[in-house]
Amino acid sequence: MLTADLAIADYDRGRILPDRLTRKAHQQYLRYAERMLRIYRQGVNRTRRDLHQAVWNILATEEDCPVRRIGAFCKLLDDASAYRRDTRGKAAALRRKVFRLAAARHPLVRRADGLFENEEAKVKAEIAESLGRPWAEIDRDLFADVIDFHRLARFDGYADGAALLARYNVAQVQAALFRAVSMTVWADEDFKTILRYAKLARLMHTITWDGQGRYRFRFDGPASVLRESRRYGVAMARFLPALIACRNWRMHAVIQSRGAYTAALQLSSADGLKSHLPPPADFDSDVERSFAEKWGEEPREGWRLVREGEVLHHGQKVFVPDFVFHHSDGRTVLMEIVGYWTPEYVQAKVQTLEAFRDRKILLAAHVGIRKQLADLPADVISYRTGLKIREVLDRLGAVEEQP
Repeated sequence: MLTADLAIADYDRGRILPDRLTRKAHQQYLRYAERMLRIYRQGVNRTRRDLHQAVWNILATEEDCPVRRIGAFCKLLDDASAYRRDTRGKAAALRRKVFRLAAARHPLVRRADGLFENEEAKVKAEIAESLGRPWAEIDRDLFADVIDFHRLARFDGYADGAALLARYNVAQVQAALFRAVSMTVWADEDFKTILRYAKLARLMHTITWDGQGRYRFRFDGPASVLRESRRYGVAMARFLPALIACRNWRMHAVIQSRGAYTAALQLSSADGLKSHLPPPADFDSDVERSFAEKWGEEPREGWRLVREGEVLHHGQKVFVPDFVFHHSDGRTVLMEIVGYWTPEYVQAKVQTLEAFRDRKILLAAHVGIRKQLADLPADVISYRTGLKIREVLDRLGAVEEQP
């Protein structure tokens, strides 16, 4: 993730437009990105300062390249790198030894003359002999505790130049969110993924339903939080890649600029941003996948199956059942499949279902869970290897007949 000082954005009629590199307008950057990746892939043992200088050399002659854009690429490349760090204070101890030995020969000159007789190369050789180490090795470790002189140990990303540019585009949007007052997301699917990452990011949220299968998620932004606004801004920015990986969403954020001025940040799944996170899995387990495939897309006895089609919420407590059954007569029944064997997890699931007991929810659980936990509802659908369509239909029919 970028830092705020590396953010680049334009403002146009009340909108904030984070810096974005596109194939049409910035085709040359794909070549630059490949060269930058080559430098880092071949840069093991080089210092951070040397690697950054090499990146600067690539982009220095590009007219369409602000200084902060170069710094942003260096930051993203460093984020995918592992550097050797002096965590035991060896560099400081080595400096004290070297400086103590060199102090008696001060000042050092490149060539001895009638006034100064201590040549730098000769003194370095004497110090190396005294310490029992080659000078090249001493020179490498002398400032190993300074961030600019950390040496690259490993470079883990990116797959190619296009991936680096995609990460840059997302990172600039993330940087814009550091000063968000609020963010609203309208989503047609992948509700569970959106909520899961919102909770992981500890974002405060409210949820409303528009009555047509779309949910509105409102997240309070860092500028609206009285304390620890910077930390909350980072959390909101971390949430963004997860949202981008989802399908069929639209986002509107209010960004606080300097003073009382605010600007709108608008994005959607159609804007072409690419997340480094994988897209949400269609199913959480093989049991769910097998059941959905056996059910099919066509209705059965009037019941149509929808994957994670509804969000239940009471304040900050949220629950997304695995399946929603819609009947042709307008009735709706939810179903949750519990496949985890951890007693604590199952107990928490039961408590969640109890919180939403006013809704018609079918619970399916593995027979092993039924044996371990006696406080499961009596009408739980049990299964061993997979759910049986007939048994679910019978249960749905029973629910339908209830007043």
